[in-house]
Amino acid sequence: MANRLTTAQSTLAMRRWRPAGLVAIAAMAALTALTTDAAAAKQARPAPEAVAPRTAGEPIMAIVSIKGQQVTFYDADGWILRAPVSTGTTGRETPAGVFAVIEKDKDHHSTMYDDAWMPNMQRITWNGIALHGGPLPGYAASHGCVRMPYGFAENLFDKTNIGMRVIISPNDAAPVDFSHPALFVPKKEAIAAAPARAETLSREAEEATRAADETKKAAATTAREAASLPASLRNLERLKKSADAELAYAEKVLAAAKTDQAKARAEELKQKAATKAADAATQLDTAKTNAQPKRDAAAAAKDAAKAAATRKTDAVKAATEARLALEPVSVYISRATQKLYVRRNTHKPAPDGGGEVFDTSIEVPVTIRNPDRPIGTHVFTAMAKSDAGLRWTVVSIDNADDAKDALDRVTIPQDLLDRIAPTAVPRSSIIISDEPLSSETNYRTEFVAVLNNQPQGGFITRRPTAPDLVASDDSWDNGGFGFFFQRNPNPQPGNLRRRGGGQYWQPQQGWW
Repeated sequence: MANRLTTAQSTLAMRRWRPAGLVAIAAMAALTALTTDAAAAKQARPAPEAVAPRTAGEPIMAIVSIKGQQVTFYDADGWILRAPVSTGTTGRETPAGVFAVIEKDKDHHSTMYDDAWMPNMQRITWNGIALHGGPLPGYAASHGCVRMPYGFAENLFDKTNIGMRVIISPNDAAPVDFSHPALFVPKKEAIAAAPARAETLSREAEEATRAADETKKAAATTAREAASLPASLRNLERLKKSADAELAYAEKVLAAAKTDQAKARAEELKQKAATKAADAATQLDTAKTNAQPKRDAAAAAKDAAKAAATRKTDAVKAATEARLALEPVSVYISRATQKLYVRRNTHKPAPDGGGEVFDTSIEVPVTIRNPDRPIGTHVFTAMAKSDAGLRWTVVSIDNADDAKDALDRVTIPQDLLDRIAPTAVPRSSIIISDEPLSSETNYRTEFVAVLNNQPQGGFITRRPTAPDLVASDDSWDNGGFGFFFQRNPNPQPGNLRRRGGGQYWQPQQGWW
């Protein structure tokens, strides 16, 4: 009886605990499976490198997929190279956003990480984010850079140019053929005439520069001569005053003379004093007469120098714009700042070393319909010439609006379109984004903008770049591009933004 009671109690207990026990067992199994899958994913073999089965052209853009841990390079006709990568690990994540190659170093050693070797480095921010060769464990493991296979990075190094677009996407992304009336349509006659126009204006700028230098020297000479006039006149006035005093003294001596002999000596003294006073007066009058033309000449030379300097400035500006018209143009439209920015590479070495100078001379307000509504981040790129002008693609890495709706919402000033569209060439681009330009954007970069709804630990933990330089007024003498060095390139501000009912934090300016 006791045994039967014990058995019944045990059976009842099993029945009571069976559902909870099964749930616990299932949960443990699921957790084990997840852990096993995560470990397997972390140790998974990276995707193999790939080369397109055709002759490759010049790379126009690179797209890094953080999710796929892969980079793909594209020329005008599609993808040409593909390789696995290792992006930033948790806490030092590679920032998603829009970048461009701003410096290349074949044998780079890090100044941030104990002289670590980063071969075939292609920098995309001055605070240390770059593409380079490195170890690939099969998962995100870097401090924020994009590591590529050593051999792949070496073979790629000589194929890319400063200014090549680099897009880092949170997910897989690829360029898609795209057309829209707002995209630049170049004019064949403008394109054909651009090289000769640039050469002519460069020659005129050189002539204007020589003329300005000559008139400046002439003005300096006449200014020195005019500057010496007051002192010279004061000296002559002093001499005349002294001579007049001697004459007055001689006249007193003559009046006081009592004897004929004394009178004769006094008369002789007076004659000498009178001659000296007359000579001093003549010299002073002559100097005064000659001084005015010299003053007038100095004033005229100064005015001529100013006019020549103005002609030089205008000629240099025209020549610079004509040279820039031969380069691809990049436009960035920010919903955050309601501004439009233009960049073109001048190919002039940066005066403080490292990289090349980008033209930053155009920054204008822009109209965006429904400015409080997110617009996304879309990169439109002119891949090649076409019968209609240019063949465009778009890469979207943040889809608040689709690409067409984003372009529909923007009104680019017509005078700006008239200025840059007629000579737009392949590799030109238009970027539309919710984001402001990062503080990393300066005269030595194209555009740098990061997605602030994505982690960017590898970006914000790095020191910011040095402050921008200030322009020299004599822009032609320092290479013709000194007036492009501008302060305050609208750094990425800190604020709390909403999207789809959620919130995310933008790091405060000064964190990187």
